[in-house]
Amino acid sequence: MAPLVVLTVIAALARLIGWLAGPEWLDSWPHAVAIGLAAMFVLTASAHFLSPRREALVAMVPPKLPNPAALVTLTGVLELAGAAGLLIPATSAIAAAALIAMMVFMFPANIRAAKADLGIKTMPLPLRTVVQLIFIGALALVLFG
Repeated sequence: MAPLVVLTVIAALARLIGWLAGPEWLDSWPHAVAIGLAAMFVLTASAHFLSPRREALVAMVPPKLPNPAALVTLTGVLELAGAAGLLIPATSAIAAAALIAMMVFMFPANIRAAKADLGIKTMPLPLRTVVQLIFIGALALVLFG
């Protein structure tokens, strides 16, 4: 739930700052949400590198995939790259599209983990699905906004 809180609070603060004081670029929801998403992805990426969350993420990787630890590291790096890309106007749409794709492709690991009672257990799968859709919707706002 912490990533959703970070996204919401940071996006709202960025939008408020843009509305009250500028810069004009922040006076839009797509740009404010991009900042909130960037903060959120930095937070979620940290789990890919720091114990004990890293070990829980490694446990979530489907056994058919090779080298789970390397895949967790790779997805953490991709989340950090995506966060940076969201903050650069010229790359924000590409970053948003890539992060949407990554979230869709990684979601089966969440389903598997929920069914097998593995990995990070922060919320039940139905709620996790709704939160994932909120993240994808926020990324779509950046992509198409």
